[in-house]
Amino acid sequence: MDSRSLLLLGMLKAQSRHGYQINEFIEHNLRDLIPMKKSTAYTILDRLGEAGLVSMVVDQEGNRPPRKVYSITEEGERQFRQLLKDNLEMLDLKHFEEDVGILLMDELPIAEAMAALREKLRRIELEVNKYEKVPHHEVRPGVDMAIDHHLSLLKAERDWVLRLMGNLRTKTQV
Repeated sequence: MDSRSLLLLGMLKAQSRHGYQINEFIEHNLRDLIPMKKSTAYTILDRLGEAGLVSMVVDQEGNRPPRKVYSITEEGERQFRQLLKDNLEMLDLKHFEEDVGILLMDELPIAEAMAALREKLRRIELEVNKYEKVPHHEVRPGVDMAIDHHLSLLKAERDWVLRLMGNLRTKTQV
């Protein structure tokens, strides 16, 4: 199971929800942290149901169309706790696509490499600004911690790119 299964189990641990509520919460609160399409959430919920970790009942209110309401099972709660511990212990060493460009950067004239790095820096700043504007979460402080994690990584990337650009400037002055 992956982090998306963990997320869905965690949401259902807090309360039973219908699929629309789950997708709305993810879209409005977590879309920048955990990219997940609506169809993916439903597929994972079905898989969790087949594994006995989630139960589903069909609910219908008035003239509204029927909707599936998902709840975590006792086995789902046990699995959730284990997945959560495993996830917190995990060290996910990333392999960054842009490292290939960095490896081959000396094939470009320094001016072109610097222009590309300035653009990268601009994009990083846009992301930093976006995360800094995310409102504080009263209900789930873990959301704030996850956002802070992303923000810290972005700032570290920004600092690294600035150092790289400084090294390139020094290299051209030699």
